Amino acid sequence: MPRGAAVAGGPRPIQAVFFDIGETLVNEGEIYGRWADWLGVPRHTFLTKLGAVLASGGGYMDLFEYFRPGFDLEAEERRRAEAGVPNGFGPDDVYPDVRDCLARLKAQGLYVGVAGNQPAEAAEQFAALDLDVDVVGISDVWGVQKPSPEFFERCAQLADVLPDHVLYVGDRLDNDVRPSLAYGMRAAFLRRGPWGHIQRDPEAERDADFTLDDLSVLPGLVAERNTVP
Repeated sequence: MPRGAAVAGGPRPIQAVFFDIGETLVNEGEIYGRWADWLGVPRHTFLTKLGAVLASGGGYMDLFEYFRPGFDLEAEERRRAEAGVPNGFGPDDVYPDVRDCLARLKAQGLYVGVAGNQPAEAAEQFAALDLDVDVVGISDVWGVQKPSPEFFERCAQLADVLPDHVLYVGDRLDNDVRPSLAYGMRAAFLRRGPWGHIQRDPEAERDADFTLDDLSVLPGLVAERNTVP
């Protein structure tokens, strides 16, 4: 079925689906674990502190700074690469529900994209995952990051559909759900990973089309939304 095919006399409400990367498609638990190993911090301590930092409104750089004052991310990434333990993700870090979800959405004739806040090197790393998507957007390659409206505008332009026919799926209310809704898109809130369980915004959660605990149910929800008059 073409992605703009009419349903009950009109176009399908959802014609394109875009996914965030970290904790949406890629499990970052092992990534943080490898950072803990590199910094010489027990993994459970590192991850516990991550939760505390996020709950207080901080970010991952605050976590690094706590354990190593003056932390320089670029310098540490170079050291890790030279030591043979580079930062990044690989096929083993992909959540087990991802490939089937993408395949089932594609089978519905939808435009399926990926767009997230990631460094330029992530483009090559993501290509190695061999996921079946129409486009991959990396913020440092695009030169624009979430939650900027221009980021979501780029997604809609790539899909060549109006924003209200695009569903953006992510684990963060601040970076994914609220800004995509503000731009006029639809949103799905995925409650997994640290941000997905710590952040709370009842209004944004209410306004999202779907609230998910995993991606396995998403294709069915989208198909139902696209067939109900």
